[in-house]
Amino acid sequence: MKLKDRIQHAWNAFNSKDPVGETAWTYGAGSGSPSHKTYRRYGSSSFSSAIFNRIAIDVSMTSIQHVKIDAKTDNWTPVKSGLQDCLTIEANIDQTGFQFLQDVVYSMFDEGSVAVVPVDTTTSPSITGSYEVNSMRVGKITQWFPKHVTVRLYNEKTGNYEDVTLEKSFVAIIENPLYAVINGPNATLSRLLTKMGQLDDLDAMLASGKLDMLIQLPYTIKTDLQRTQAEERIKGIESAMAKNKHGISYVDGSEKVIQLNRQLNSQLVDDIENLTRQFYNQLGLTENVFNGKASELEMRTYYTRTIDPIMQNILAEFNRKFLTKTARSQGQRLESYRDPFSLVPIEQIAQIADTFKRNELASSNEIRKIIKLKPNSSPEADQLRNPNIAGVNQTPKQGSLTSPAEVPKLPVKMSEK
Repeated sequence: MKLKDRIQHAWNAFNSKDPVGETAWTYGAGSGSPSHKTYRRYGSSSFSSAIFNRIAIDVSMTSIQHVKIDAKTDNWTPVKSGLQDCLTIEANIDQTGFQFLQDVVYSMFDEGSVAVVPVDTTTSPSITGSYEVNSMRVGKITQWFPKHVTVRLYNEKTGNYEDVTLEKSFVAIIENPLYAVINGPNATLSRLLTKMGQLDDLDAMLASGKLDMLIQLPYTIKTDLQRTQAEERIKGIESAMAKNKHGISYVDGSEKVIQLNRQLNSQLVDDIENLTRQFYNQLGLTENVFNGKASELEMRTYYTRTIDPIMQNILAEFNRKFLTKTARSQGQRLESYRDPFSLVPIEQIAQIADTFKRNELASSNEIRKIIKLKPNSSPEADQLRNPNIAGVNQTPKQGSLTSPAEVPKLPVKMSEK
């Protein structure tokens, strides 16, 4: 398409927003999420924010590639597209591909569901499915309709957040696959944060100097005079404790002091510890994942149970909304790739590399690329060959096990005379 045609047919999400008051008439009555889920936001909690951010970073570290897969050979070739540039280089003027994907995951956790909108495209997605995505943004879904959603989206031209109503057919709606654990009405995280809030309130009460206790007097308060006497007794105890440098006072032998907060405080701590373990287990996490001490098994469990489901959930929706049926029928799709050596201890990498070479699964330079080393200039480094076997056109290197000069001679057993 020529430059003039691209400019003429270019589409922007904010230029298509509906006039105020026409939404319900045009799109039907609004409703909640079609999945009938009630979402709860946790953005203000430092505990949940730390977990969401850690997971969002790890998901965004996964490489996404727009590829075309050959149906016969199952080989794939990269596809150059605006969608690929958005996901790897620049999603919009404010975000790189990495920051954009991190925003998708964090917002998904915080909101429960999130919209990914192609803001600038070469042609209108409402008219044709054959369009190039030039920029994308993450938005909050404020209203649902049968075939549309209203999304609160940042407009980089005005610097404000604006509501736009768009067709669901080209808006990727990402819902949290861990909804039951995080966003559900009785989710583990919800109960955990409630307990943490109660503990914070107790800590604040103790820090304020309040003792939070009852004094049982030796008489029943039935008259105003008795109530006045009780209040005077409390003031007397407070005054005595304030005057004593250690905060000590006394009560009459017929009076009884009842402490309220000690047992509750201990029980709260136990509840928080149990809920934290339960929450981590449901997410496939351990505390070691966050402090950098996780074992290889712990990290693999974390990626298998947490990172991979989130990434596959995102890719499934991106493939459905941003690639046409024709493109998908031709083998085009978005795939995720993770460095296979990222979770492998350094001492095992050499063994794995040797196994790959001996079984002709990867060349030396392919392995060097994976482990972030510069390619070897030798032509043999690009060949699939077992260095320990001399083929028809292979000349064994000096010192290899197949070199005649290096084949060990077995001792000859002398026959007895």
